[in-house]
Amino acid sequence: MQESNQKIDQKEIASQLSFPKGDNGIQVANAMNKTNLEMILSSIEALNIQSNNRILEIGHGNCAHFIEILEKEHHISYTGLEVSETMKMEAEQINKEYLKSKKAEFHLYDGEKIPFTENYFDKIFTVNTLYFWKNPSSFLSEIYRVLKPNGLFVLTFAIKEFMEGLPFVNERFELYNEDSIKELIGSTEFEIDEIFKKRDNIKSKLGDLSNRDYLVVIAKKNS
Repeated sequence: MQESNQKIDQKEIASQLSFPKGDNGIQVANAMNKTNLEMILSSIEALNIQSNNRILEIGHGNCAHFIEILEKEHHISYTGLEVSETMKMEAEQINKEYLKSKKAEFHLYDGEKIPFTENYFDKIFTVNTLYFWKNPSSFLSEIYRVLKPNGLFVLTFAIKEFMEGLPFVNERFELYNEDSIKELIGSTEFEIDEIFKKRDNIKSKLGDLSNRDYLVVIAKKNS
């Protein structure tokens, strides 16, 4: 019985990571924001944010990290996209003062079509969403479409070898390493500028630390 319950728990975690909802989704999102903070900070650093940049984050979760973006540059416009209404509402609650000042806005979307016009954003980033894209090549083309010429796209994810060792990773997850992400991005109009290999330490439920290897991919839209 204990083994059965554990399997159910792992399925629930996988489900909440791909589409957070309800109280469990909020709890998972809070934990993930803390666990993924170093990956998020690496992504923000790679964006090279400038004054008056329009920034899009895809899959922002609870967006407790928005203050980290403002610390880089206060005069920006931030848009967050989520498939989860729970996460949109949570992000709006956490960042309500920035909604009032119109520094930030949050929107729902279908996970496939980005609801903005061509050449709209200066910078786009996403952290740990790649595994759940329904049609990766098509979605990259959508990102390319809404990015301005000479704009930057930062894609950050944990590598396949690490992800395969996690108990909740199942058929919902499409996993990548450096070679496969180069192949995927190479099938689009994006040009890879740099790929940074990074490692951080994350804490398991048992309290021990393990190394997580991840990639920060910087891609450009040429003019």
